[in-house]
Amino acid sequence: MTSMPVEQRIGSYLKRAEQALVGAKNAAVKPAAVTVPQYAALLWLSEKPGVSAASLARLCGVTPPTMNTVLKNLVERGLIERTPHELHRNVLETRLTDEGRSAMELADAGAVSVERALAAEFSDEERELLIGLLGRCAGVLDALR
Repeated sequence: MTSMPVEQRIGSYLKRAEQALVGAKNAAVKPAAVTVPQYAALLWLSEKPGVSAASLARLCGVTPPTMNTVLKNLVERGLIERTPHELHRNVLETRLTDEGRSAMELADAGAVSVERALAAEFSDEERELLIGLLGRCAGVLDALR
């Protein structure tokens, strides 16, 4: 017997919800031939053109080595381009190509459909409460690291 029953472990419910979300988004972005991490990078690059890989990793919630792999794959597919920063030559600025913008828009349409379906399951008050509760979860867990 464990010291805490499984059904009382909030983390298992968070993990299940995360897995379901990633699965639904993987299916939703598949027509764009990108993965969820690639889609996240393309989405952030559409909002913050020129952002560094380190900043992009933070925005996407992945490690810098993982982001480097994501970016390498996106460069190889011609979805992004990376050029040296004009003042800081060791920093590569990353931008979407036209093909990358098209892929991002197609993937985003699928991802937004998932987000809308999820949001539709809750009232406005429930959504606000859920967002607040998940923020508190993240805060507690970040503090424990």
